[in-house]
Amino acid sequence: MRAMVLRSPWTALELTDRDDPHPGRGQVAVRVHACGVCRTDLHIVDGELPQARSPIVPGHEIVGTVAEVGDAVTAVAVGDRIGVPWLGSTCGVCRYCRAGQENLCDAPQFTGCTIDGGFADRVVADSRYCFRLPDSFSDIELAPWLCAGLIGYRSLRKAGDARRVGIYGFGAAAHIIAQIARYEGRDIYAFTRPGDSSAQVFARRLGAVWAGGSDEPAPEALDAAILLAPVGALVPKALRDILKGGVVVCGGIHMSDIPQFPYDILWGERRVCSVANLTRQDGRDFIELAQKVPIRTTVSPFPLARANEALAALRDGLVSGAAVLTMT
Repeated sequence: MRAMVLRSPWTALELTDRDDPHPGRGQVAVRVHACGVCRTDLHIVDGELPQARSPIVPGHEIVGTVAEVGDAVTAVAVGDRIGVPWLGSTCGVCRYCRAGQENLCDAPQFTGCTIDGGFADRVVADSRYCFRLPDSFSDIELAPWLCAGLIGYRSLRKAGDARRVGIYGFGAAAHIIAQIARYEGRDIYAFTRPGDSSAQVFARRLGAVWAGGSDEPAPEALDAAILLAPVGALVPKALRDILKGGVVVCGGIHMSDIPQFPYDILWGERRVCSVANLTRQDGRDFIELAQKVPIRTTVSPFPLARANEALAALRDGLVSGAAVLTMT
């Protein structure tokens, strides 16, 4: 099989021929059809996630069909189309797993980070952490659901019942959140890179009531802010944009340092919280809701061998919606 391998941080991925992996007990081998390119992949390439293994095959927004099943697999069969997400497995015994907070597991495995991911023709995954996918969407449409959708969904739920929601960084996750928010009757305010008029037009097309640069003040006080850009300086900016009692949700796995800020912008029972990973219930809930909306993703496809170009386009803000690798 072909695989795009990251030998070490800050190097280009290498197209490599490997033997096909085969599943162990409880695992499935998946023939990959499409794999989304996520900002987390950039963090891994840039050496910003210390838990990442080297070498590693990145990619954790995987859509494919089951090619082989290991012993004790009963939930899926050969030929089934499934999705493989970021959360590859959990220990099941730590205090968090026992409390239904498997997203905070003390000993997790992450697809494309600590175990090889989907920038390849074939991947092995724990069958218990894979999701069945609806038939009415294409492979490349579904790929962004597996992280941008799941983390975006969890971030929006952390915002509670906020009516006016600011989204800072309008990429793959944001363009899914905007559709869910509109379906739920919320108002979205999109904050993009300063001067990025194309992203602002894209946000308005998806129903944002306002779109502008992240250097601009919110046109009115917000109930909540969701930060998807990994820029720590946006935390105090968002605190200034929200009402008393509001929340700033940091949706990324990594963020630059948050600068010092005065207590008075936090006072008034404003809160700052992070989103960590996902639970399998998040996945089931999101996939059910996404079909009702229905979520339609905007994708820019790249062949597997051009994964480095896809990562560069994402880094430079040149992707509208989500970049997706295709294996055909």
